[in-house]
Amino acid sequence: MADIKCAFVIQRPPYKSETSTLGFTHAISYQVVEMLLEDGQNVIPTVCMVGEGVLNLIKDQKAMENYGVTSIESHGKNSLLVDLDILVCKEDLDGFGIPEDRLLDAEDMGADKKLQIVPYSEIQKAMESANHLLFF
Repeated sequence: MADIKCAFVIQRPPYKSETSTLGFTHAISYQVVEMLLEDGQNVIPTVCMVGEGVLNLIKDQKAMENYGVTSIESHGKNSLLVDLDILVCKEDLDGFGIPEDRLLDAEDMGADKKLQIVPYSEIQKAMESANHLLFF
């Protein structure tokens, strides 16, 4: 059986809507979907952070303090904790002036997975190879 590749492209900023949160939530839910697949099939999710979506990954956000809402930072950390591949567009980080050391990680939660800072061409390859492409 063939694997099912899903690319979740998060391109919205963290606080204007719930779109980014939904992208992470859908990507994390792949673990539940695997129960419904045929033997030998796997879901291979990849989260792609592009455009303003890279702003979701800035660590130490003070969302509750500044906006009165919970931070999306926990969604990013949980995604790493369940071993999701998260590709982050290098060109967009550079465009916003965000250095890599300002991005979140989930080492404090015991995650081995790290964010993958890649050129847009790598994100394009992930999108082209996906069976299902979802934009958030």
